[in-house]
Amino acid sequence: MTKTAISSLAIKVFEKAVDDYHVHDDINRSATNPFDKKDFEHLLYEKNWIDTVQWHYEDIIRDPDIEPNEGMKLKRLIDSSNQNRTEMVEYIDSYFLNLYKHITPKKDAKVNTESPAWALDRLSILILKIYHMREESLRTDVSDQHKDSCTEKLKILVEQRKDLSESIDQLLEDLSKGEKKMRVYRQMKMYNDETLNPVLYKKDD
Repeated sequence: MTKTAISSLAIKVFEKAVDDYHVHDDINRSATNPFDKKDFEHLLYEKNWIDTVQWHYEDIIRDPDIEPNEGMKLKRLIDSSNQNRTEMVEYIDSYFLNLYKHITPKKDAKVNTESPAWALDRLSILILKIYHMREESLRTDVSDQHKDSCTEKLKILVEQRKDLSESIDQLLEDLSKGEKKMRVYRQMKMYNDETLNPVLYKKDD
């Protein structure tokens, strides 16, 4: 696998994960990852599956008639999913840290605004947006105005996919040449940590 092929590889894997999820369209169904655990594709598939399930959590929780207890359960599932998403991004960044560990950055090398894995995170979400916007553009139970609007939005999303893919490949190329420094800063989320969230650690006071 070449460095410049990573964005196109990611798109292919992300699209497969989205398609696989929608075979059953069930938020309770676990992923059946078709890739070997030692392969980079395995990480990409797991990443997008998390994003895809969370996408549907977010849809369901916005039902104005949702029963409050069910809404609270979903909120906790979303919190857990966010944590899993962050951990998976950091795991993917560990792959890139290892990939470029022998590269000595040039003296004038700069740090990018986001790591490779967080850029891939954006690409994963973008693939989901494209899938669902395409669905909306093909609906038969809506007005032509709705379909036309969604078709125009879809064109923009596809253009964004092209731009983001090129940016990811350029970032990886720069890292491989030492023109940019590989930096990973952990998210250090606080709301799920009983020692950092005041609502949780003051509960026993």
